[in-house]
Amino acid sequence: MNAPVVSLNDVSVSYRGGLFRPAVEAVRKVSLDIGEGETLGLVGESGSGKSTLARVCLGLTAPTRGRLTFAGEAFGKLRARRGQLAEVLQFPEWALNPRLRCGRSVEEPLIVLGVAAAERRARVAAMLARVGLDAGVAQRLPGQLSGGQRQRVAIARALVTRPRFIVFDEAVSALDVSVQAQVMNLIRDLQAEQGFAALFISHDIAATRYLSHRLAVMKGGEIVETGPRDRFYGEPHHAYTRALLAAAL
Repeated sequence: MNAPVVSLNDVSVSYRGGLFRPAVEAVRKVSLDIGEGETLGLVGESGSGKSTLARVCLGLTAPTRGRLTFAGEAFGKLRARRGQLAEVLQFPEWALNPRLRCGRSVEEPLIVLGVAAAERRARVAAMLARVGLDAGVAQRLPGQLSGGQRQRVAIARALVTRPRFIVFDEAVSALDVSVQAQVMNLIRDLQAEQGFAALFISHDIAATRYLSHRLAVMKGGEIVETGPRDRFYGEPHHAYTRALLAAAL
């Protein structure tokens, strides 16, 4: 594995309970590294802690215990990591303002970074072209596009700052099967070009195997198995992983 971009060391996340709700430990003693140019696939059932773990990796949720480092340094304030972190969500509508033209949505992260207007325009045009969209998409609203086109715009928005780490949280699960394959191939090609580290979260173990270099299986807030993707085509070690594979088949 290349040098780690994101490292978690014995990380736990607990949420306080209320009057009628017990305290919840959403993540328990998780340690993992995600290297430069690597995709770590994270699979598990709903409520297993995958999204909470993703928020920790992005600096959006502070660990109750344990340590998060980014490129070998303490994570620090989120503002200091602007442009270095990105997320692509299940529904692109969550990232795209329905009243903003798509070109403007892709441009927004560059505006936050203070990039000059001429450079912003050039980078937006180049990024839309790179994700397979024609120049006219920049002038259209998200509602005028197909689901696959909207997800490509969301990917362009996430990548336009050339981040070092990206979370793909169920990023292909809402797409038709043929469009899923196109978007997953696009993600692989972009990672090969830009070298970003990625966390790919999905319920779909087949899609996760295809896109990831290594897989981690999460159950009840814990990582129960981690290994190279080839193991998950053969005989995984943990009974829960075998059950997930059987359900997929």
